[in-house]
Amino acid sequence: MIKRSSEHKIELAEKVFGEEGHVIFKRIIEAPEELYGKGRVFSVVTLEKDCGLGYHMHKGDGEYYYALSGEAEYNDNGHITTLKAGDTAFCPDGEGHAIVNHSDEPFVFIALIVYN
Repeated sequence: MIKRSSEHKIELAEKVFGEEGHVIFKRIIEAPEELYGKGRVFSVVTLEKDCGLGYHMHKGDGEYYYALSGEAEYNDNGHITTLKAGDTAFCPDGEGHAIVNHSDEPFVFIALIVYN
């Protein structure tokens, strides 16, 4: 199976988890069945300046972020750090995280949520 770039659903969401701004999701998969029941999200995510995903907890799953370009402020259970292209962050079951882009360049990353 091949899914062409033009076939991926693009969604713009406002104030995700209470964070200001919007988030652009390019859905690589659109249904959990496409991950054989092992997860529910596989997307390329773009955060423009002053946009982000607010702090949220994971229950029953964990989330990977793989940074493709740009940089963003990442909150890992209250520990603030900077994610840059090539970095990977993981938020396991029972923990929380948030991310926001304060730079002028878009921050683009892959988000993958897998079940515990």
